[in-house]
Amino acid sequence: MPKVKEADLNPKVEIYCKYSLGEKIPLKPTTIIYWTRALFGVVAALLSALLSLVAPVNFLNGLSIALLVYIVTYYIYKSLFITKMEKQSKIFTTGVGAYFLTWIVAWTIFYTLLSPHP
Repeated sequence: MPKVKEADLNPKVEIYCKYSLGEKIPLKPTTIIYWTRALFGVVAALLSALLSLVAPVNFLNGLSIALLVYIVTYYIYKSLFITKMEKQSKIFTTGVGAYFLTWIVAWTIFYTLLSPHP
């Protein structure tokens, strides 16, 4: 029976990042859309919270702002990435969960901070 070395039993797993080698890798359009949608969720939340200072607070008012911002970003992304995406529907659905989750959490925080105390 051949003798097995300890190094063979515990192989080292090394993961290399291409950025550490000095290469610049362009981001995929889906990555750009996903993360900017999450940032736009914060912007929509701030707009919704600021609207609550001048208008009666209503969940539908805030949701309307969020939907409006989402639809505007869809048309912006559509004009930028239409040739780079295989499906046009992918532009609409990429980042939808991150956007609305970020929006609702940020809106709650902004509304709490901006609302006057009773």
